[in-house]
Amino acid sequence: MKQKRRLFGTSGIRGRFGEKVTLELAVDVGRALATQLGEGKVVVGYDTRTSSQLLESALIAGIIECGCDVIRLGMVPTPLVGYATSRLGADAGVMITASHNPAPYNGIKLWNPDGMAYSPSQERVIESIIHSREFNKRRWDGLGSVREADLRDDYADAVAGMVSIERPLKVVIDCGCGAASHLSPLIFRMAGCSVVTLNSQPDGFFPGRDPEPVPENLSELMETVRSTGADLGVAHDGDADRMVAVDDRGRFASFDKLLALMAREIGGRIITTVDASLCVDECLGDCGQVIRTRVGDVHVANSIAEEGADFGGEPSGTWLHPDFCMCPDGILSALRVAELISRKGPLSVLLDEVPSYPNIRDKVPCPDDRKGAVMERVASELSREFADAAEINTIDGVRISMEDGSWVLVRPSGTEPYIRITLEGKTDEEARRIHEKTRAYLENMIG
Repeated sequence: MKQKRRLFGTSGIRGRFGEKVTLELAVDVGRALATQLGEGKVVVGYDTRTSSQLLESALIAGIIECGCDVIRLGMVPTPLVGYATSRLGADAGVMITASHNPAPYNGIKLWNPDGMAYSPSQERVIESIIHSREFNKRRWDGLGSVREADLRDDYADAVAGMVSIERPLKVVIDCGCGAASHLSPLIFRMAGCSVVTLNSQPDGFFPGRDPEPVPENLSELMETVRSTGADLGVAHDGDADRMVAVDDRGRFASFDKLLALMAREIGGRIITTVDASLCVDECLGDCGQVIRTRVGDVHVANSIAEEGADFGGEPSGTWLHPDFCMCPDGILSALRVAELISRKGPLSVLLDEVPSYPNIRDKVPCPDDRKGAVMERVASELSREFADAAEINTIDGVRISMEDGSWVLVRPSGTEPYIRITLEGKTDEEARRIHEKTRAYLENMIG
């Protein structure tokens, strides 16, 4: 019997438009979601990609065909979809986005009434309905309706009201021509900051830079922070569920150090992922407890709910603030970094105070259909490459801890054809040694 194709990865459905992500698939997701709900309201938003409005139209057609009503938000960042789903009392939310992936990609992500992403078990229900083709299609007189709602002002007021900027700050914001292009600069100004913008015109071709906010794509932001004497630089991905920071010296802020600073500032029970640095634990100290979970914002969100945690985040810059909404919010995250700076002083000084260990993040090309077999071999073989391997953790991928505390995590990407390598060494030499061994092993196995 032929195995049914998996549609959902670690962050919804994601792939190249016209290949994995098609109009036909969008219609079926809409049908399956409405079939699963039976009745009710679904909030729908989309990012700036050139294919997003096509996919939105197809998705909405499927939803109303199976009897649910649609509330269209238009082009908005992902956190606004999570906020609106909760605020409007909707039964589900949908965001059309490929987040940080390049322009040819797009995707579909589903949200619960509380703004939390659909869990893997909920996604499997949607997949099952799609594969079975058992859609609850309605007659002409039972179709759903469509209306529009503009919650941008409500969201902006709510987010700006979550922080208190205690001294004037100059902030450079690079929206990457994504969905936060209008809102993020506006909200920072509402919070009392002076704002300089880069790439803040919505454009699905992403002419200013690639949507992924990594150092190699942010040279303009780093230079602008230095040349303008800004206190902070902020960059978003395509849908603004993430943010990264540049300090007042124009340096890209370490993902892990920034997460550690915010964990310490909030305190209490902190959720992070298996790929996060030990510096999070060390920085938090006696201020709280670090609980690790699988990679992916949905796993962080579920753990926050299960543990009653105060804050959760991934080193990628995807942070969740349960005191506001259970949807990752790059705009609120960036504002809380600004609030921290206004209270505690320059970000460069704060970052330098956080314990630091050499870390390397890398990825090795691997076809999606080979990932399962590759990871089975990794689980049984990779530890043999390291004579000093002390512990193996398979909660998400394979994490091998060495006797001196160094570690390496190997896990398949849920959105791209790669096997990802994340590691931390107590010294530069140790980090290079672990990286070289791990990459050579994977390249030799994958071929």
